[in-house]
Formats: sequence, structure tokens, C-alpha cells
Amino acid sequence: MAHTYKRILLKLSGEALLGEQGHGIDGTILHQYAKEIKSIHDEGIEICIVIGGGNIFRGVKGATEGMDRVQGDYMGMLATMINAMALQDALERSGIMTRLMSAIRMEAIAEPFIRRRAVRHLEKGRVIIFGAGTGNPYFTTDTAGALRAIEVEADVILKGTRVDGIYDDDPEKNPDAVKFDRITGDEVLKRRLSVMDLTAFTLCRENETPIIVFNMNHEGALKKIVCEGSSDGTTVVWD
Repeated sequence: MAHTYKRILLKLSGEALLGEQGHGIDGTILHQYAKEIKSIHDEGIEICIVIGGGNIFRGVKGATEGMDRVQGDYMGMLATMINAMALQDALERSGIMTRLMSAIRMEAIAEPFIRRRAVRHLEKGRVIIFGAGTGNPYFTTDTAGALRAIEVEADVILKGTRVDGIYDDDPEKNPDAVKFDRITGDEVLKRRLSVMDLTAFTLCRENETPIIVFNMNHEGALKKIVCEGSSDGTTVVWD
């Protein structure tokens, strides 16, 4: 089968792993995500993943009030590693070979991020999880996702969220919000739609990396987009 994309970067939010819980990681969601990722891995798609840390960091947010911003950001990076390790375990229990690569050196649990090595892992069919953001404070995991996608020359960034695309207003608050199937980057900026933070968005724009926003919790949505070119979600293009 000819696939729409050969190499993808999947960006997941840490908050998505909460499920119905108030904090931590919901094992059911983790298993579901592993199953969705396996469905495209079995088709020969090369996959790398960046996951946020909001679900873990939320539990310590009160402690960071008044804290030095840099210190708080490093705590957030460590939170992403907890999620990355949990996802790595779920994927390996599904029979997928993985590599966890960290932007902050922690050799006991992850390889350091080295671009050439990452590309080699992808070519060998291993799923890579990039942890610890960019390794620098003041940058979000959205920016880390955009940066890594560009570095490994991914065909597309798939942003898995809990809504099924980009709307002209918040669909969780406004039932009359209208969904876009395709939208240009310029239109996103003009309308001030929250797709990614501006740094991440600018990186994608300069490198003309397409972004697809979709609902990761819809069963089969990931495979439909990657393997069948489905219009599920919203595609951001740079025309």
C-alpha cells in the first residue's frame, strides 16, 4: 500500500494521559495510544514521538509558585521523561522496539539525542520517543516537537489532541464553532488560533513542515490520516 507519509512526528500532550483522573497517568489511555501507534508501525511508517509533561507537572505546580522560571522549566522537562518512560514501556509490551532519547543527559534511562543516531533508529524501524524537550528553559514541548521533526526530516507533524481539529472558536465552549479541514499558516496567525506556540509555529513555517491537528482519542484516526490520507482533523499548509 502506498502511504501518504513515510516518516512522522507525533506530538502528544501530557494532559491527554490523565484520562478521567485528576493527576498522573491513566493506564487505559496509555494502552490505547500504544495500540494506535502500533497500527501504523505495522504498516512500515517511521515514527518519532514528543510528549508533554503537564499531567505530572500539574501535581507540583503549587510548589513552583514564586520559583525561578529556569528551575521550574527543568522540572517540567523531567516530567516529560516520566511520561516518555511510561509510553516506552507500553509500546514495548505491544511488541515494538523503541529508543528513548533525552535532550538532558541521563544515561541510566535514555540515550542522548544525536541526530544521526536518531535517523538510523528510524531507518531500522524503531519508534523514537524524544524526552526532556529541547533541553533548554523557555521552550515548550511544541517547540521541541517542531525542532525534532525538522532535524529528522519528518514529512509531517501530527498533533494529537482531545479535539478533532482547528476551529474558529473553542469547540468545548462554543457549540457553533466551525471546523477547518485545511487552513494556511497565515490564516492561523491572522485569526490568532492556538495551534502551537509561536516559536514552534515559526519553525514549521520557515521549513514548510505541514501540521495536522486531530483527535488522538478517536479510534483509528491516526491510521486513517497517515496511511489513507483521510481528512480527519485539520491540515495547516504554507501556501
